[in-house]
Amino acid sequence: MRIHLVAVGTRMPGWVAEGYEEYAKRLPRECELILREIAPAKRGKNADLARLREDEGERILASLSRNDHVVALEVGGKSWSTSELAENLGHWLENGRHVSLVIGGADGLSEACRMRANQLWSLSRLTLPHSLVRIVVAEQIYRAWSILQNHPYHR
Repeated sequence: MRIHLVAVGTRMPGWVAEGYEEYAKRLPRECELILREIAPAKRGKNADLARLREDEGERILASLSRNDHVVALEVGGKSWSTSELAENLGHWLENGRHVSLVIGGADGLSEACRMRANQLWSLSRLTLPHSLVRIVVAEQIYRAWSILQNHPYHR
């Protein structure tokens, strides 16, 4: 199974790439985490934000495979504890379908992306920078995998 982290944004600072890679490389092939970056919509002075969100949503949806299990990261989604994430990861691994974790752009996810999602997951009620979310998700996926493997990382 592959987990695709589909994220709007292409020019992240070096510390973001390093943080993300640190956890992604720890995962084994059977739970591989792969980043797919989606170019953000061009924002002008009088931009139609709803249209920009829809444009980004179309690119996100085009990057997904038809059979992917899609989990949208959404403020209004369900909050999971780390053990609940591990339980979800266990189900995803058993299912055998690839998983796409979707992070929207600055203006959030389009309605079409939310409708395509099989699950809505909220990392926090806090507003987090999108760059930091990549690292948090990668670390939590690694932590959930370590729980399933009885690895000492999660103590």
